[in-house]
Amino acid sequence: MLQIEHLTKTYGEKKAVDDLSLHILPGEIYGFIGHNGAGKTTTLKSVAGILRFDAGEIRIGGTSIRTDPLACKRKLAYIPDNPDLYDYMTGIQYLNFIANIFGVSAADRQVRIRELAERFELTNDLAQPIAAYSHGMKQKLAIISAWLHAPQLVVMDEPFVGLDPKAAHLLKGMMRELCDRGGAIFFSTHVLEVAEKLCDKVAILRAGKLIRSGTMDEVKGDDSLEEVFLELEGETC
Repeated sequence: MLQIEHLTKTYGEKKAVDDLSLHILPGEIYGFIGHNGAGKTTTLKSVAGILRFDAGEIRIGGTSIRTDPLACKRKLAYIPDNPDLYDYMTGIQYLNFIANIFGVSAADRQVRIRELAERFELTNDLAQPIAAYSHGMKQKLAIISAWLHAPQLVVMDEPFVGLDPKAAHLLKGMMRELCDRGGAIFFSTHVLEVAEKLCDKVAILRAGKLIRSGTMDEVKGDDSLEEVFLELEGETC
């Protein structure tokens, strides 16, 4: 589903991502963890086609993000760590705008919007301007918009920040449902307990370099993910 091969991205003299390679298969929830500034967001933005990278290759469903970015973007959805939505729009206007971009039919969007808005208890707020939404409500709207075109790959940067416990539980269920249908999830998180319980595989990034990856059992063994992460971080202290 997602192939990252020797990805390198620099800012001036700093290598934000240094020769990173990861493969994410259909059906996998893949967690991406690391300290602040490790290169997680840069990687996710590169996968989403937002950032150009200096070297390497990213393929989504076999298609190169370099040579055919539009085809790749049709297959994926991206949720940033801070959803930057159009505040002047109402919630329903924004969802219809996203549905138009991805060519979702009127019938399909009506069903999907109704179902997803009901799940997140946002139905009564869709007529309100997004400017009046709380951070949590904006996050819910971003999640709904991401699922609207039935993407094959969902890329998320700290998706649980700002969500109430019920909404976080719903999102976890939706992530697993999407993967059970043959999709894939690639997301970053600082909540290691969530990653440990939810992810099929995990990658740990430090200073732009991959320091460990694999199935959850391969990465953590008999320890907790938190213990492994802190131990690996401590190797440079």
